[in-house]
Amino acid sequence: MLEQVVQPRIGQPRWSCRSMAQVAGISPASVQRIWAANDIKPHLTRTFKLSNDPNFEEKFWDVIGLYLDPPDKALVLCCDEKSQVQALERTQPGLPLGIGHIRTQSHDYIRHGTVTLFTALDYLEGTLISSIERQHRHQEWLDFLKKINRETPKHLQLHLIVDNYATHKHPKVKAWLEKHKRFHIRPQVRG
Repeated sequence: MLEQVVQPRIGQPRWSCRSMAQVAGISPASVQRIWAANDIKPHLTRTFKLSNDPNFEEKFWDVIGLYLDPPDKALVLCCDEKSQVQALERTQPGLPLGIGHIRTQSHDYIRHGTVTLFTALDYLEGTLISSIERQHRHQEWLDFLKKINRETPKHLQLHLIVDNYATHKHPKVKAWLEKHKRFHIRPQVRG
């Protein structure tokens, strides 16, 4: 049965407990127990995206290498931006967690527009440098790089893992990085 579950019947996208039980000659409850014991969840799917970058494998191993064999006197930070974050404020304070009831919050709120959250995660230490900005332009990215520069030990080289967002490639950002040699952007952004 465990081998069958990964090969649905022709014309079916996946097995159900009932259809598997019928073919296996056991009850649907037995199928559920077997699937649960083996962490099989045919109803769930995960999405992924394959890169079409011809240099993807090289960049992939470059990033993995930073963790497997980190440079001496260096700090690796995984950086990202989350734009369009709703800045909401609850209209009333909630009740705190207590014996016999969970923490509560009011259902209504006041909108304060959107903000961008910039983060730099030191995965090995579990620490975070972050900044909340009103906009998501090269100026805010540059301000965030300056914050990273201020908040990290000066003797360390900084390897920043970033995506290919346009703000990372702006001429003013490139000029600043050229003057601050301890910053190493990974994967190398072209453009």
